[in-house]
Amino acid sequence: MTQATRRADTDRAIRAQARALLVRDGPQAVTLRAIAREMGITAPALYRYYASHDDLIEHLRADVCEDLAGELARDLAELSEDDRTGQVMAVCRGFRRWALAHPQEFVLVFASPSEATSNCPAGPNGADVPMDSFGRIFLSVAGGVLASGPLVVPQDRDVPPSLAADLTAFRGELLRVIAESGVEVPEERLGLGTAYVMLQAWVRLYGQVALEVFGQFPFPVTDPEPLFESMLADLLREVGLGEDGFHE
Repeated sequence: MTQATRRADTDRAIRAQARALLVRDGPQAVTLRAIAREMGITAPALYRYYASHDDLIEHLRADVCEDLAGELARDLAELSEDDRTGQVMAVCRGFRRWALAHPQEFVLVFASPSEATSNCPAGPNGADVPMDSFGRIFLSVAGGVLASGPLVVPQDRDVPPSLAADLTAFRGELLRVIAESGVEVPEERLGLGTAYVMLQAWVRLYGQVALEVFGQFPFPVTDPEPLFESMLADLLREVGLGEDGFHE
C-alpha cells in the first residue's frame, strides 16, 4: 500500500468518524479531540489532514451535500426531462424527506453558523455563492423551468428597492451557475422579479422544513405533510405552474 493510499484511507476514516459523531450526538460533538479519541490517535495527528476544526467541518458539510444531491438526483432520474413541474416537486419533497430522516446533518449544513459559504443552498451572496452538489441539482431544475417558459413574477420595478442591489448580484450568479449546469436560460427570463420570487420560494421551503425538523410549529400538528403539500401547491400556482406545467 502506497503512502498516498494510506493517507486517503485515513482521511476517509476521519470523516466517517466525524459523521458518526454528528449523527449520534449532534454537530457540537464533532471535535478534533473526540474524533482522535474514537480513532485511537492523538488530536495533533489530525492536523496532518485538516488545517483546523473549521476545515474538517466544511469537508463534512460537503460530504453531506453530496449525499443529499445524490438522493435528489435519483428522484429526478425517474421523471421525464420535460416534466418541469414534477422536477420542482421532487426536489422540494426530496429535501423535506431527507431533512426529516437526517436531522443532525440538516442542522450542520442548514442551521449552523458558518463563516464559509459551503452550506448547500445557493443564496444571495453574489460571487460567494458556492457551486456545490446540492446547488447544482437545485439550480439545474430551476434553470430548466426558466428555459421552458416564462413564470408569473413581479416586474423588476416592483421589487423592494432595498433588495435591488443584493438581487442584482444574486441574479448574475444564478445566470452563471445555471449556465454551468448545462441549461441555457435567456437573460430576460431571469430578471430581478424572478430572482426575488426564487429567494422567497427558498425561504418558504426552508422555513416549513426547519419548523418540522425542530418541532417548532406554534401548536401541535399531528401530520405536517398536508401543510407542506399545501405550501408547495401555493408556490407552484403563484408562479404559473400546475400539475400540467405552465399555465397562461
